[in-house]
Amino acid sequence: MIATQKQTPVRGTRPEGTRDEQEAAARVRDMFTRIAPRYDFLNHLLSFSLDKVWRRRTAKRFAAVLRRPEARILDVCCGTGDLAFALDRARSRTLGAARREPIVGSDFVEAMLVRAGEKVRQGRSSAIFAAADALRLPFSDASFDLVTTAFGFRNLVNYEDGLREFARILRPGGEVGILEFTEPGAGSLAGIFRFYFRYILPRIGAAISGNKEAYAYLPNSVRKFPSPPELASLMERYNFTEIRIDSWNFGSVILHSARRA
Repeated sequence: MIATQKQTPVRGTRPEGTRDEQEAAARVRDMFTRIAPRYDFLNHLLSFSLDKVWRRRTAKRFAAVLRRPEARILDVCCGTGDLAFALDRARSRTLGAARREPIVGSDFVEAMLVRAGEKVRQGRSSAIFAAADALRLPFSDASFDLVTTAFGFRNLVNYEDGLREFARILRPGGEVGILEFTEPGAGSLAGIFRFYFRYILPRIGAAISGNKEAYAYLPNSVRKFPSPPELASLMERYNFTEIRIDSWNFGSVILHSARRA
């Protein structure tokens, strides 16, 4: 069992000024629609391209699933597709040209999916993409062997509903991976990163994207997100077992991986 902390996890993301889940979801969709044109550039710039490393590590964590050509894999809140592409590249290195199930990416921001589709047309991947709300996924029960999400779970308006959906569409024994930002740990380097993340990153992001709200929302949402033990405890409540927590970048980037009971 994962030890829990006393504070109760927040129910889901709530951009400032929103009154309910429907309004919060609409605000999040609008923010990401507006920053979609500069999204990839800013992700790589603001993370010093470490976001690529974190996605590769996530793909490596699920190597056993990726080497199975019949395995069905879904990347939720996929954005412009970078984790789906990282998973597909890792799979290609293992399986070569062997026939396999295509990796599926889903997101409720169509502007992000447009950019993911452009990457596919450039020959980067055979992944396929579909518009879908992570809280109401249009997939049958027990239809996937792996469900992943990178830096998108934090934006759900209801974390419990998201985990419930993940558990619903996963086959028994299937795996889940949630890659997310969290508050960094202690130490001088972590303190420097915390200052950068809270005060420098939002200003750079706002200046380049032209959207101050979206890059102010980022550090605020991370501060309110459940701690790694809290999220692990929540996952246990929704039939996830063998929970593993990998911590990178001074504890500011966490991969929760688990198995569906």
